[in-house]
Parts: sequence; structure tokens; C-alpha cells
Amino acid sequence: MVTVCCGGVEFTGIEAIIFDKDGTLEDSPAYLRALALKRSRLIDAQIPGVGEPLLMAFGVQGGDIDRQGLMVVGSRVENEIAAAAYIAETGRPWPEARQLAQRAFEDADRTVTRDRTTSPPFPGVAETLERLHSAGLTLGVLSAGTTPEVEEFVTYSELRPWLALELGHEPDGLAKPDPALYRKACDRLALPPEQTLMVGDSEFDWAMARAAGAAGVVGICWGNAGRVPAGKVDGAIGALAEITVA
Repeated sequence: MVTVCCGGVEFTGIEAIIFDKDGTLEDSPAYLRALALKRSRLIDAQIPGVGEPLLMAFGVQGGDIDRQGLMVVGSRVENEIAAAAYIAETGRPWPEARQLAQRAFEDADRTVTRDRTTSPPFPGVAETLERLHSAGLTLGVLSAGTTPEVEEFVTYSELRPWLALELGHEPDGLAKPDPALYRKACDRLALPPEQTLMVGDSEFDWAMARAAGAAGVVGICWGNAGRVPAGKVDGAIGALAEITVA
């Protein structure tokens, strides 16, 4: 066990740090905005008029994307259901609406590329993970995305040597902010939640880990730790490099 310092706060008795992916390890807003645009355009081509309100539901407004919006913090299933709901509102039967949304999402996946160029790791991520791993900490990734998406990111970012867990949304339906998902991650690491620290950029991350009994919750906002709401986290950082081991 080690003492981990984040944003001036010390967490003692820590065995593992569990990281969110999008917005924490992965600089993904540009990719997610492009994917949201493609999904909405594909659906709008079949159901005219749905595209713009759907983009707003995804959290895309102009050239920006809401860092706490559906596209960023919601699971793929939640995004599909939201899209299907907008389709169903036009009078389409629910099974057809779900099928149309699913097909649009699959088509968008084939045309919008996610790789180290379009959705790279933030600067210094690999170096920080290597340093923390060398200090004796077990490290993992827990994402609102699917497990294959987590594995894809870890592969092209070359982070696997330092990670003991790559977990996302799976067929059991567990999703953030359900604390059962965090406990599942801890079970995979063979550690109790009270010996783990959660680092993430969304309220779903913080609420999930806190409810599961994590030893601490650290919020990250790259470049500006002051934007992390103090009342919802135990500590705030503006870069992963700010995580140190005493």
C-alpha cells in the first residue's frame, strides 16, 4: 500500500488507481463530436428533421461538445436509446426506431476513424502510468464506452504494459454511475474498493466510485483543475502528472 497525493490531498493505504478513459486518459472531444455529427446526419437522412435536436441531445452545439453531455459520459446503449427515442417521436414503431438507430451507429463507426491521430492519449499519460506502476500501484481503466473500445484505445496508445484492467460497458448492462460497475472493476483487480482511488472527469465517475466505497475520488480537468466542482470530489488536478506517490 502507498500514499497517493492529488491536488494537495493525501490518500493513504492505496493499492490501485482506476482511471476513466474519455477526458481523463484520452483527448477525445473532437472525435466524439465528429461521431455525433455523423450519427445525426445518417439518421436525419432517413428521418428528416431529427438531426438537429438529436445533436443537442448528444451535447453538441456549434463547434463544441458538452464535457458532461450524453455523448461524452453516456454509454453507447444510452446514446442509441436516446437516438431511438427521437426517431420514435416521429411515429415510428419502437422496434423500427431501435433498428434504425443501431444501424446508423454502426455505419458511423465504419466511417469515423478513432486512432492515435483523431483521439490520442493526453500528453504524458504513458509516462505517468509507468511511474505509478513502478511505485507499486495496480492501474486500471473503467469507461462508459464498451470494453472493446477501451482495449482499442489501450492498444493504439501503447499503455497495456502498465494496466491490469481494461473494462467498459458489457452485456450485463452495468453502466456508470451504478456503483456495481465500480465494484465489478475492483473484483477484477481482486481488491476492495476502500483500497482504490478513482480518477475521472465526470460526475458519473465521482458518484459511482463514492457510492461503491472508494478510498477517494479525484476530479481532472486538463489544464484547469479549478473547473472541477470542489464539493463533488476529494481532490482536483489539471494533469495526470500531478498525481504523486509519497
